[in-house]
Amino acid sequence: MVALGFEIQYGVTPMEIEIRILFFARARELAGRDRLELSLPAGARLQDAVAALAERIPRLKAYLDHCRLAVDQEFEGIEKELRHGAEVAVIPPVSGGAHG
Repeated sequence: MVALGFEIQYGVTPMEIEIRILFFARARELAGRDRLELSLPAGARLQDAVAALAERIPRLKAYLDHCRLAVDQEFEGIEKELRHGAEVAVIPPVSGGAHG
């Protein structure tokens, strides 16, 4: 199987996983990009990805606390374990429209 450019053989546990981070709206502006590939130790959780992002892009650190996080298009808690090839979306707070 090939995922994100790495070959994984069945029955072999990788020491690292590769995930893709997607940034939206203000998070994209602060990150200066719309996506980022990130390597984490196998068994990493969503909180580990957030910590790695804050270290890699310091401008995002305070803002990440206000964002929702989705893993593979599902909102998840910070304890969610990540799989190799996971897609993590950083979704900023959204305000509503005007009442008519």
